[in-house]
Amino acid sequence: MPPVLKARRPYRIAADDLAIERRSLHDPVADHLRRMIIRGELEPGQKVPIQALAETLGVSVTPLREALKVLAEDQLVELLPNRGARVLPYTVEESRALFEVIANLEGLAAELAATRISAADLAGIEGLHARMRLHFAAREKEPYFELNSQIHQAVMQAAANAVLTSAHAKLNVRATRGRYIAIIDEARWAQAMEEHENLMIALRKRDATEAFAIWKTHLLRTGDAVQRAQSTLLSPVGDD
Repeated sequence: MPPVLKARRPYRIAADDLAIERRSLHDPVADHLRRMIIRGELEPGQKVPIQALAETLGVSVTPLREALKVLAEDQLVELLPNRGARVLPYTVEESRALFEVIANLEGLAAELAATRISAADLAGIEGLHARMRLHFAAREKEPYFELNSQIHQAVMQAAANAVLTSAHAKLNVRATRGRYIAIIDEARWAQAMEEHENLMIALRKRDATEAFAIWKTHLLRTGDAVQRAQSTLLSPVGDD
């Protein structure tokens, strides 16, 4: 029996997206599938139900298959010989290795941003942070997560280092998948919010050393939370 999609609100690619030339229609489809994988709506190891998704998204299977090729490059899915695909697992070992690298890349970005960020860009991050704090207080995880991701990207851009940005981009999709897992942990969520507050203080002070330490620690702790969540999910039922 083919996998059944979880019940969710019907989705259709927006009319503006449908106006995109045929060769690029797979881009909004890839974005949507990427979000589904990050949020666990398509689970690790699950075969992607191409026909059902095409009907749900209101597109043919052709752009969906093209989108899966993009996700394979992101290392989110594995393409199968029969032109299907399955969601790649996200292991504890991979998570540990990934966040060790991401923590240093983003720590460096925060260090550089502290001395290079413009007043306008700092104000932009301040605005994102204030909105994220409101969603944290309301315990609204989805909008919180979206703003959190935007802040991480804004800090990276403020570092103004194209080589760093490029290196980070190659790993960031799978790291984002881990960050979403991490906010399941309520204690870690509160701790992460405090770390974001501390980064804002360091950026306002233009303190590069402090910004690096805060942001590197933030990512390492996120990685630890991801690995704890993964270990819990992998533990056999009945284990202490």
